[in-house]
Amino acid sequence: MERIGKIFFYEDKNFQGRYYECSSDCPELSSHFSHCNSIRVEGGAWVVYERPNFTGYQYVLMRGDYPDYQRWNGFNDTIRSCRLIRNSSRMHRIRIYERPDFSGQMIEFGEDMPNLLDRWRYREVHSAHVQDGIWVFYEHPNYRGRQYLLEKGEYRRHPEWGALHASVGSIRRVVDI
Repeated sequence: MERIGKIFFYEDKNFQGRYYECSSDCPELSSHFSHCNSIRVEGGAWVVYERPNFTGYQYVLMRGDYPDYQRWNGFNDTIRSCRLIRNSSRMHRIRIYERPDFSGQMIEFGEDMPNLLDRWRYREVHSAHVQDGIWVFYEHPNYRGRQYLLEKGEYRRHPEWGALHASVGSIRRVVDI
């Protein structure tokens, strides 16, 4: 049974003004609203994008209220596409590597890491292997900065998960509550 997702985009802060309700992937949102200053996720986990067709900065949102764009670590009020994250796994395991192509030092874990430096002596992750579940890499500790969604599979170099730089400060599992 697939979980039902539902997300509401509001033009104004604190869930005010015009809104658009969405329950499936949408590659183009600009026809529904011009800017987005608050979001309410009532079902599922979502990734929202700054640009159409699932491109640009990405923000991973789980069930909850985001009364202004700073709450989802947004750089501005521009949201142009979204997709529901389909996570069928209850297990979460990831391996990260010091160098590209799964070389150098490696660590495997299955829990959230609010500060990667607590367990990993490097400020960068150059390759990753998501064995189970879906994960989010954050540029800075405590789930701040740019976000990158990693689904099950192999990522030989950081550009494969959409990053310009290999800097990873924290890592979180995507858990659909």
